[in-house]
Amino acid sequence: MTRWGILATGNIAARFVQDLRLLPDAEVVAVGSRSAEAAKAFADRHDIPRAYGSWAELATDPDVDVVYVATPHIAHRDAALTCLRAGKAVLCEKPMTLDRAGSAELVETARSHDVFLMEAMWMRCNPLILRTLELIADGAIGEVTTVAADFSLAGPFPPEHRLRSRTLGGGALLDLGIYPVSLAHLLLGVPDEVKAWAKLSPEGVDENTAIILGYESGALAMLTCGMLGATPLVATITGTRGRIELPSLFFRPDRFTLHRADAEPEVFSAPLVGGGYQDEAAEVQRCLAAGLRESPLVPHAATLEVMGLLDAVREQVGVTYP
Repeated sequence: MTRWGILATGNIAARFVQDLRLLPDAEVVAVGSRSAEAAKAFADRHDIPRAYGSWAELATDPDVDVVYVATPHIAHRDAALTCLRAGKAVLCEKPMTLDRAGSAELVETARSHDVFLMEAMWMRCNPLILRTLELIADGAIGEVTTVAADFSLAGPFPPEHRLRSRTLGGGALLDLGIYPVSLAHLLLGVPDEVKAWAKLSPEGVDENTAIILGYESGALAMLTCGMLGATPLVATITGTRGRIELPSLFFRPDRFTLHRADAEPEVFSAPLVGGGYQDEAAEVQRCLAAGLRESPLVPHAATLEVMGLLDAVREQVGVTYP
């Protein structure tokens, strides 16, 4: 049985706890927050035995095997450091920090304390995404030449909303754009060139962003994210002998369509179970049982490389954080 602690009490934390109930070998034993009242209310709502009014108390609970960090991403670094330094395994929501340097600090801390750390990029644990990778590796669409993906939401969001707040690490890129960028990285790796443009909000965060990643092979990725209008949230992976179409939500699909040259389209599907967070939780538990310190599905190198790409985009479009 893997005993989970939950650090934060917001919507994502609640959805994660609900999905943990789908895993027979998972148990939520404690929740921690900066507010004792918020922690107790969350614990009461989700039948969690212990509630702590500080991160440190949660991190030092001897009955907690792994902590899920679900704070706003401005607080990911400090929250994860608190747990890692206490010797706790950590699953940290994405983006793991605001920049590559912060993420590298977490990776080094995990390694120096010999504990497990994984970014909660659930897309990389999704069964159909993994099936897509298998088909591509088997040559189903030939050599990948183009990746196109979008993730934009309809506003308007008020200035104090976390997506628009510069002090909270807001903007479309870190919250939404990380998905298209991660998909391109998963399929094509680190690009040789990054080009980006964005419309900035009055607060100084990106609210409509376009990214082109270029590869020496000739492959390219065309990616968009924003918070001015809702896009289809789809992705297309094109190769020299076919393409794969991922429908909305491309990062958590219930099906995809394989188009091969001179063949009828094939639809691959899998039922959606829960909110989709249980797949990454199961991967964490598998790694812990095997004594691993990082996941082969979401390795530290991938987290750092994607964060480096996001840094490059922010530099080009002029988004900085305090």
